[in-house]
Amino acid sequence: MSVVSAIKRDVDLTSYNTFGLAAKAKYFVELTNSNDIGELVSWIRAEQLPWMVIGGGSNLLLLEDFAGLVVLNQLRGIEVSETADSYSIRAAAGEDWHKFVKWTVEQGMPGLENLALIPGTVGASPVQNIGAYGVELADVCSEVEYYSIHSNRTQVISSEDCQFAYRDSIFKSALKDQVIISHVTFKLNKSWQAKCEYGGLKQLEADISAQTIFDEVCKMRISKLPDPQVLGNAGSFFKNPLVSNEQLAKLLCRYPDMPNYSATNGLSKLAAGWLIDQLGLKGYTVGGAAVHQDQALVLVNIANAKAIDLLALCRHIRQQVWQRFDVLLQPEVRFINSIGEVEPTLVLGMPDAGE
Repeated sequence: MSVVSAIKRDVDLTSYNTFGLAAKAKYFVELTNSNDIGELVSWIRAEQLPWMVIGGGSNLLLLEDFAGLVVLNQLRGIEVSETADSYSIRAAAGEDWHKFVKWTVEQGMPGLENLALIPGTVGASPVQNIGAYGVELADVCSEVEYYSIHSNRTQVISSEDCQFAYRDSIFKSALKDQVIISHVTFKLNKSWQAKCEYGGLKQLEADISAQTIFDEVCKMRISKLPDPQVLGNAGSFFKNPLVSNEQLAKLLCRYPDMPNYSATNGLSKLAAGWLIDQLGLKGYTVGGAAVHQDQALVLVNIANAKAIDLLALCRHIRQQVWQRFDVLLQPEVRFINSIGEVEPTLVLGMPDAGE
């Protein structure tokens, strides 16, 4: 059956975004074969429609109904090859990320264990350059395969050309809305070394296994982050902000216990959750949306929240953090309007000047 003939109309997206926000897609299709991408692209062009690809729906804030085609990436498959020094794992974009990480650990191919229990799919991982507990996707990705809308063919880009940065990549800039990712290839070195320099992992013994790290990461994430199947959320709502070392020094004079981490280019990273927590905002509600009572970095849908509730809550948090710390929080979650992703600042505006 032609993939175009499988396109549905007026599909409810509530179950396709982990916030559980009510929104509809004018058109909707499940992509299960990468050979169908070209046909889909031709149809999109002929209909002159906006389009977007979703995976687990775990990083989306749907502001309104979507006026075009939503493509649910359901591509599956894992291929492994190896050399004397490393494993090369080519995974389809629709594979569930956590299940994929779990599988690699079980297969004795360590290297991804610190990234356990991050919601979403393999295809979304390079877009956001996901990271946790001292490891980023950029550390383990070797190349990304995608279908280019411009050239009408499948292309491969190396990790070096992906322009990975903190929660950023070329797929959010030059290649934004220009590609559909089909596969991601990972290079995992056989000379594995545990990475336990971050947070609770420091407490682990020196001689540990990837399975131990995987289990501990899962334990910590479960204790901190609510299950979206139980309480609608998109995980960490804000990025950890980067500040100059000069600004950090000023902040530490006022808040000596402020958590901070060295970053690149003379910058330091602050913990967004700590900043929000200092303002006593855990449990703060706007309409049906709230700051999670146990994790300040997570915004949750507690009572049929609408996008407007989450936006108002986000504005309030940004305003309070700006006034107290002179630090501007940026959402990590992608804002989606009727025609596609929109820059959060265009929706949120800027906070007022600090007091």
